[in-house]
Amino acid sequence: MSSLVILSSYNWGNSMKFIISTQELNFLVNKIQNIVPAKPTVPLLGNVLIRASQGRLTLTATDLTIGIECSTSAKVIEEGSTTLPAKKLAQLLKELTAVNLEVSTNANHVTEIVADSSRFKLNGMSEQQFPTLPDMSTAGKVAIPQSVLQDALYRTSFAVSREDNRFALTGVCMQVAEGWTMFVGTDGKKLSRICIPIPAESTSFGQYVIPLKSVEEIVKNLTNEGEVYLYLMSDKIAIEANDTLIVSKLLTGEYPDVNRVIPEVASLNVTLHREELISLLRQLSPFVSDANHSARFSFSTGELKLTANTSEVGEGKVSMPVNYQGERLDVAFNPGFYLDILRHCKEETVTMGLIDAYNPGIIADQDSLPQVSKVTGPLFILMPMRLQEE
Repeated sequence: MSSLVILSSYNWGNSMKFIISTQELNFLVNKIQNIVPAKPTVPLLGNVLIRASQGRLTLTATDLTIGIECSTSAKVIEEGSTTLPAKKLAQLLKELTAVNLEVSTNANHVTEIVADSSRFKLNGMSEQQFPTLPDMSTAGKVAIPQSVLQDALYRTSFAVSREDNRFALTGVCMQVAEGWTMFVGTDGKKLSRICIPIPAESTSFGQYVIPLKSVEEIVKNLTNEGEVYLYLMSDKIAIEANDTLIVSKLLTGEYPDVNRVIPEVASLNVTLHREELISLLRQLSPFVSDANHSARFSFSTGELKLTANTSEVGEGKVSMPVNYQGERLDVAFNPGFYLDILRHCKEETVTMGLIDAYNPGIIADQDSLPQVSKVTGPLFILMPMRLQEE
């Protein structure tokens, strides 16, 4: 798919016929079926739009907030289109063992699928009322390596709020400025931020909050090779890569200024072995209280002690060597949130920046932590919790 094209006004025929690899059709249907709503308010939204034209087969699905269109080559005998129930089609294709399928649709939108000696008929619906994907031809365009965008969204989406009452925080915020783009995810208790370079000639400056479901679909459809094209408008975004187009509405509402909660500097920097800390936090998890979800991090010269206790279960204490020097410092964090952050780091060690027990902790996926505002790689912020008396 070399350029963004939304096929919305073509007068498709009432019948269609094509031959395609079972594996390829199954792959396309699996790509789009997560977009199909489980309980569609409009029956047609439970279907997938199938179009055959000029040696290509194109599948489209939408829930009116996010839409996806993907295509592949096929032997098109008769051009046309129809819509079929997405879940039933996916269920059938999953069980077929034939190498190729012959698919034909008649004027009444009954689609016959021939797989070797097996024949199936699926009742479809006319595509005339199927929603078209928004026209993005006038949108600003940004090109980014797929692996870079995939990594940025993966590193930030886990921190997004799952609570509907914080609507503006239920998506990843993308801020586009000259020469760079910043991605932020936060739920008010943890925060993830990463900056990536973009071509300096990009003019699509602004802030865009992408819904979490759309982010997850984008991440799944990106690979480690080639570029992805972003199309940006004030109320929607589209990405195009790998013969797939995803168009999504953006979230409305004001996204908070996250710079207000990110400390400028950290007076104490500690290097932590990531896998060891993950193991210790897991060992401690049975002893974390369901009421406060808190664990005590006690830093003393050469050592970090982790403590959690609950009257119902008991107490857990674990420790690990660290490069900390100075007076004892106690701070409390949610160990589940800390684990989430560590799982989204990739280096063998992480650096934790601390100020005191009352300011946010800073976690960076790198060996050292310079001035925080200068960190462009993955940066994670974790809000402290109230220390419980020992």
